[in-house]
Amino acid sequence: MRDVTDDISALRKRLEEAEQYLKVPELRARRPQLETEASRPDLWDDADRARQVTGELASVTDDLERYDALAERIDDVETLAELAREEGDDSVAAEIEEALGALGGDFGALELRSLFTGEHDERDVLAEIQAGEGGADAQDWANMLLRMYLRWAERRGFDVELDEVSAGSEAGISSAAFLVKGRHAYGLLRSEHGVHRLVRISPFNSQGKRQTAFAALKVTPFLEDVPDIEIDDKDLRIDTYRSSGAGGQHVNVTDSAVRITHLPTGVVTSCQNERSQHQNKDRAMQFLKAKLAELARQEREAELDAIRGTQHSVGFGSQIRSYVLQPYQMVKDLRTEHETGNVDAVLDGALDDFMEAYLRWQRAEALAP
Repeated sequence: MRDVTDDISALRKRLEEAEQYLKVPELRARRPQLETEASRPDLWDDADRARQVTGELASVTDDLERYDALAERIDDVETLAELAREEGDDSVAAEIEEALGALGGDFGALELRSLFTGEHDERDVLAEIQAGEGGADAQDWANMLLRMYLRWAERRGFDVELDEVSAGSEAGISSAAFLVKGRHAYGLLRSEHGVHRLVRISPFNSQGKRQTAFAALKVTPFLEDVPDIEIDDKDLRIDTYRSSGAGGQHVNVTDSAVRITHLPTGVVTSCQNERSQHQNKDRAMQFLKAKLAELARQEREAELDAIRGTQHSVGFGSQIRSYVLQPYQMVKDLRTEHETGNVDAVLDGALDDFMEAYLRWQRAEALAP
């Protein structure tokens, strides 16, 4: 059996690093405070505060349990290796190698947490897809992107609310809005903010020619409560319309869908997924407040990409990533240079590698002199 002392030392080094970026001592001090507050009988008298406390407690507990479990597993594999060495027992060599490999993989997943440095990275995210240049292909591409992100969210165990879908004039969809709920949902999806380019043989071209199409994803950290955003009713235009698109059985077919336009800024939000016009209006107002809060942050920081990234037109020369189906198959991110030839897997939601590559690239850019 080979000597695994160096492997275990490397894992302990990674555990020490995890203690730093997870801020384990602070979490250990914070947990009993949160547990005391969460056990108060009047906690839910203030629903917003209750959600904040229970959400923070769940996050703190999750981080501590992950850290403690990794520490215990390192101790276990070290003990097993020492016993095997002392007794000259090679029969557990495969078990030790498997345990070391699993620990390495789990540390890799945990270390992704250290890349979440944004103010709102832990929050839920409001995502919007918009078809761009490319006619029917662009509308079909927007629909493909919607499916891709819904499948990605499903893979990660995130909850999704499909709040608005507008059918395309020729095919697919012209736009969609959906809320992804889960820890670090915004921190992950902000890597996808921008224009996405598709190259393929067009199914809408009778001559079988290659077509380029564009669609954009915009993301906004979703804030349940935005107390500092005040909206004057006279600044709003509220339209109602009949729901349409791929919302399934939960989309109301009456004229209950609501679109709200904030006239001073031109920001538009809509919702069609709730059971009544009143509920749709309330949800669209939540989305509007989240968007206006983001605009305010951008203005304060005087930097357009402070939170959401650089905005571009949805057309040639503006893409962050290309998806090529013909004449070869490749998905390539133009910022990080990360690429893969497994296009089908990506379109089926296998986006984690691209997201991690972006977060690492962003950190490297921030640290560059």
